[in-house]
Amino acid sequence: MSEPLISILTPFKNTQDFLDDCIQSIINQTHNQWELIIIDDHSTDNSYELVKKYADIDSRIKLFKNSGSGIIEALRYAFSKSSGDFITRMDSDDIMPQNKLDVLLKNLLHHGKGYVATGLVKYFSKHGISDGYERYEAWLNNLTITGKNYSEIYKECVIASPCWMVHKDDLIACDAFNPNNYPEDYDLVFRFYKKGLKCIPCNEILHYWRDYSYRTSRTHEHYAQNYFLEIKLRYFLELDYDSKRPLTIWGAGFKGKTIAKFLIEKKVPFYWICNNPKKIGKAIYEQTLLAFNELENISNPQTIVTVANTKSQKRIKEYFSNQNMHPVTDYFFFC
Repeated sequence: MSEPLISILTPFKNTQDFLDDCIQSIINQTHNQWELIIIDDHSTDNSYELVKKYADIDSRIKLFKNSGSGIIEALRYAFSKSSGDFITRMDSDDIMPQNKLDVLLKNLLHHGKGYVATGLVKYFSKHGISDGYERYEAWLNNLTITGKNYSEIYKECVIASPCWMVHKDDLIACDAFNPNNYPEDYDLVFRFYKKGLKCIPCNEILHYWRDYSYRTSRTHEHYAQNYFLEIKLRYFLELDYDSKRPLTIWGAGFKGKTIAKFLIEKKVPFYWICNNPKKIGKAIYEQTLLAFNELENISNPQTIVTVANTKSQKRIKEYFSNQNMHPVTDYFFFC
C-alpha cells in the first residue's frame, strides 16, 4: 500500500539566499510521498528562477505565482492546488531535518483526526541568536514536549508556523487560510484551539528556524505588537471570557493600558490590579487601580495578566496555584 501524500505549502518572496538549503532539505526527507506547492509572492530577485530549476527536474515541486498579494493569499492559493490528505507549512528560509515529515505523519496516523502534530524547533543564525529568541525557543519547546501548547496560548504563538501537520479535513474545518487576519500563523493556531484539535506531544527537533535581520516577522507591520494584542483579545472574548464572572487586569504597563482601553471600548467591565505602590489608588481611564491582594475579595474572577517580568510571572503563578486557580480557565498570561 502506498504511503500517504503530504502537501507542503511554501510561499516565498526574495529569499534566493536560502532557497537552495530549504528545498534540498525537503528533497532529502526520508518520507518520499510529498508535493511541494511553492508560491512566488512577487519576488524581485532571482528566487523564481532558482525554484524553477528544481521544479523542472522534480515533478513533486509545483511552482506557481501568487495570483493575489501577501502571505495569506499565497497560502490560500497553495492550499487550493494541494492534493495530499495531510497538510503542512514550510518557510522558504528554513531547513527541515531529514525525519521531519516522517515523524509528523506517524504521530498523526497514530492519533487520527482531531489532532495537530508539531515538534521542537531550533533557531540558527550566522550572527548568533538573541536572548529573546533563545527564551522563546525554550518556552515553546517546553510546551511541545508535553503537548500543553494551549495552556499559554495568550502569551505568544504556541505552535511554530512552519512546524505543524494536520489532516486536510481538519484544516478545512478550521477554515484553512480563508480569514484575512494577521498575524496569520497565530490566527490559525487560535482556530486549531477553537475547534479542539489536540496537540500531540513531541520531544524531537523537527525544524531549524533561520534568524536574520530582514526576515518578515522582524520587519513587517502585520507582526507588530498591536496586532498580537488585538488578536489575543478578540479570541479571548470569543472563546474563554465568561461574562458571568468578574474580569480583572493584572498590571498597568503598556499592555495593561492597551487592554484596558480595548475593554472600555467594547464596554466590557473589569477590575484593575497591580503590584506597583506608586500606581495603587490612582485612576487611569477613570478606572482606579487596586492592590493585587484585592483579587481575593472578588468572587470567582477571571484574570488577564500583563506582567512581563519572568520572576514576577513565576510568583504570580504560585499565587494562583495557592488560590486553586487554573491557567486558561481562571487566569491568562498575555505576555
